[in-house]
Amino acid sequence: MQFAHINDIAIHYQIIGGPADKPVIVFANSLGTDFRIWRDVVMRLAGDFAIVLYDKRGHGLSDVGQVPYSIEDHASDLMGLLDMLEVKQAFICGLSVGGLIAQAVYQRHPELVRGLILCDTAHKIGTADGWNARIGTVADNGIGSIVDGVMKLWFTPAFRRPENTAYHGYRNMLVRQPVEGYLATCEAIRDADYTEAAKRIAVPTICIVGDQDGSTPPDLVKSTAQLIPNARFEVIRDAGHIPCVEQPEALTAVIRAFIDFALHGEKSP
Repeated sequence: MQFAHINDIAIHYQIIGGPADKPVIVFANSLGTDFRIWRDVVMRLAGDFAIVLYDKRGHGLSDVGQVPYSIEDHASDLMGLLDMLEVKQAFICGLSVGGLIAQAVYQRHPELVRGLILCDTAHKIGTADGWNARIGTVADNGIGSIVDGVMKLWFTPAFRRPENTAYHGYRNMLVRQPVEGYLATCEAIRDADYTEAAKRIAVPTICIVGDQDGSTPPDLVKSTAQLIPNARFEVIRDAGHIPCVEQPEALTAVIRAFIDFALHGEKSP
């Protein structure tokens, strides 16, 4: 395992080497998960690209840090990690809150970003009332009190079959996240609005969404793509909010085609 002291916390990360003539892909995970959600995508990309994965603060094996914090704090952590690793001109693939973090990194330091892969995310996610209700419930009763409702947003009915052992594993991943970090990140999402910033994105960008995403539905993700100049939009069939788990082969194909287009002007999906 690899750890780095970034800002005020220990960040858990992994770097996988790749060809020197290919760009780095950076993966930023969603609320209530750690970087293991990308495993089945990474195993399909490893060897062709250098890859950076990390657990954002308050998640996985990274420190919670001082709360409250904002998306800007999350972005500062990622920028610090990329600086330490001497990574520039990366493709940043952010899922859900990871997509907000990717947008914040681009807004502050566009030279770090070659392209944006915004997966099941938006310029603004949810409403203040909705986030406050979730924050109150978790603060009073723990993450376990919301896990069934969240799973319905994350995964399709086919994935949520009781006999699917992986489904139980992802339930465990959510419930075992640090409550303090989960709540602080809920607050960060609640307060984040990149609507105006999205209109100024000037690197190749694709917005991807599962066709059954209950957290950031296809229409919301499409509206984000429409804000971003020349952004592409792609729907992954038979997937909810986390297509890297449910449909990793399809998501990998979209990522490869998009990077080929961004680098060489080849036909995108």
